[in-house]
Amino acid sequence: MTDNTTKSSALQSPAATAVQLLDDWFDPIEAGLRDRVREFIQTMIESELEAALSRPRYGRRAKTPDEDLEEPNGITGHRHGHRSRSLLGRFGRVEIAVPRATAEGKTTEWRSTALRAYQRRTKQADSLIAGAYLAGTNTRRVRRALSAVFGGAVGKDTVSRVWRKVKGDWDAWNARSLAEEPIVRLILDGTVVRVRLD
Repeated sequence: MTDNTTKSSALQSPAATAVQLLDDWFDPIEAGLRDRVREFIQTMIESELEAALSRPRYGRRAKTPDEDLEEPNGITGHRHGHRSRSLLGRFGRVEIAVPRATAEGKTTEWRSTALRAYQRRTKQADSLIAGAYLAGTNTRRVRRALSAVFGGAVGKDTVSRVWRKVKGDWDAWNARSLAEEPIVRLILDGTVVRVRLD
């Protein structure tokens, strides 16, 4: 004889229940948007590389009539395939293929100016994370609050890292020199409230 028992729904954790509730919430608009975002980012980076190499993909450099056939002048670089990168933005997480190349005949690899080296999140995603943290939520609650936007891809270490960067930028802004600024007067106004804890 087999005994088939199940837990009552009251005994299940709220996190497990939330995952079951959201399992069938597939949104074709969001999926189509992520595909278009992936295509747009890849096209943007490819066009940046085409400008750096002075030729389109699968294209050859145009030869001038006075160019010697033995030694081509002005070789601007070569492509070396693609590498996969994961990028997190307000559109969610997307996997993009970033082209690899050497530019201007150098041995160093070409770097995109639009997608910084080791960048995993867009600046807008960082500002959204920092804004949620500055609104008063702690690092774990920020992860839960933004899990619907980012698909659960933000951890407490990511929130801490973003906050450290924002704090470093804030400290640098506060310590900047005002000697070059056209400031005539600086008026500071403040209120001090003394509270007794009796």
